[in-house]
Amino acid sequence: MSDDPQTPQPAQGSAPGIRKLTPYWHPYTTMAKERWLGREILEVVSTEFRDRSMEYYRYALESGVTSINGKSAKPDTIIKNGDRIENVVHRHEPPISSTPVKIVLHDKERGFLVINKPGSIPVHATGRYYHHSLVQILRNDFGFDRVYTINRLDRLTSGLMIVPLNADLARSLSAEFVNGSVRKEYIARCKGEFPVGEVVLEEPLLTVDRQMGLNIVHPQGKPAKTAFNRIHYDSNTHTSVVRCRPFTGRSHQIRVHLQYLGHPIANDPIYSEERIWGPNLGEGGVDIVPSVERAAPAPPPHLRSEYIPESLRAGTDDGGLGNHGRQSLPRETGHDIGMGSPVPLSSEAVQVITRLRNMKDEDEDWSRWRDVTFRAKGALTPRTFCIPPLPPQNRRKRGGEASRSSRSRSHTKVSPPGVAEDATSGEEVAAQLSLDEALAQLPTMEAPEPAVDPDTGTLYCPECYLPLHPDPRPEKLYIFLHAFKYTTSLGSFQTEIPEWALEGWEWT
Repeated sequence: MSDDPQTPQPAQGSAPGIRKLTPYWHPYTTMAKERWLGREILEVVSTEFRDRSMEYYRYALESGVTSINGKSAKPDTIIKNGDRIENVVHRHEPPISSTPVKIVLHDKERGFLVINKPGSIPVHATGRYYHHSLVQILRNDFGFDRVYTINRLDRLTSGLMIVPLNADLARSLSAEFVNGSVRKEYIARCKGEFPVGEVVLEEPLLTVDRQMGLNIVHPQGKPAKTAFNRIHYDSNTHTSVVRCRPFTGRSHQIRVHLQYLGHPIANDPIYSEERIWGPNLGEGGVDIVPSVERAAPAPPPHLRSEYIPESLRAGTDDGGLGNHGRQSLPRETGHDIGMGSPVPLSSEAVQVITRLRNMKDEDEDWSRWRDVTFRAKGALTPRTFCIPPLPPQNRRKRGGEASRSSRSRSHTKVSPPGVAEDATSGEEVAAQLSLDEALAQLPTMEAPEPAVDPDTGTLYCPECYLPLHPDPRPEKLYIFLHAFKYTTSLGSFQTEIPEWALEGWEWT
């Protein structure tokens, strides 16, 4: 195990089949991206992320947990080129499968790993995932502090990865993946009776929504080619197990190509969902005629009220922050759909993205539409955490975790809301420590029990007021897509066949 002082403790009482962590405060820093320049930070945050409501993001910015170049940022702060943005977030990492990462081979002489990654784990830290990413698991659970993940699998995809342990091998092996000399074989279980014989599809793919990670077949997309061969058909589940050989490496390539053929992966939550695509499940692709039609997001009927946390202008109570009369932001009007798309979206594509977003909200118990419990609370304040001043310009990093230098320096003391200055509780003592010392003590402190909003009965986190929803079922954490075999200059490597690919297998 790594002695990283930030590594949080496993959550107590986790349901069988899932792995959870206790929530924790996490500092993060990034440089301004080109698409952010000249825009208000509230607009950027609310269009890049959807985990919380518009009202919450404004509230968090007003609380001062975000700074730009060392100065506290407000909702209307304009992002400029070269800005260094630092944020402190209370991370609730999503649960992942309890199936462990398996080391298939550790070649110490040539310096690489062959691993079998379970579905549900992203390769790199992304969004709400940090410790529950493959890179951090290899570091914390196996002691590999430096790994080079040159071939990446989707979070929901399981299977084989070759992970170099030195930069030279990473460069040479990466070149093999780029030039297409690596032979890759995947196994998938898809809907319906897949045709006998080889089926080759060459349809270009395009990412049209970054938030949802949605890809479609589009003539302006990147070239993509996949060959499919049926292994067997199971009439009891009306599904087929198929061997998939991608000749290119586009995002969601196998998933989108199988959908286009009318045989989406049987449990794919995006490309095999009738609530999103309709009865034909996206077979043959979507219409590509551009449309400017958009609709403002709306809550489900049972959550409609005069106060809508997704709109900063709705209702009579603006939280005392004086936001009436301002121009609506893209997320309030629905015009954030398509902002990240390289091409104008069709009406059908917009409807697909809208339904996908609504389904995600529903799966999370409409958390962002219930995001109102914080309104009667104090400012969002990191407990037991010290926010350090910005380092000198020549010592700043471009991104990643915020600086944790152990050298002596002044720092800002942050006390928990409602704790007197002369308090001597363990939490208050930790709040007076240096950043390193405070972080080192975080894992030893018990996470507070969830609180209950008396008006709605919603469970929420007492530190960041996040509405909490039940844990997912383990079978919802992965899809029936597995990287089975890779052949490279290093050799040919493969994993065991997943249980769900066996003939006669049935859902339990």
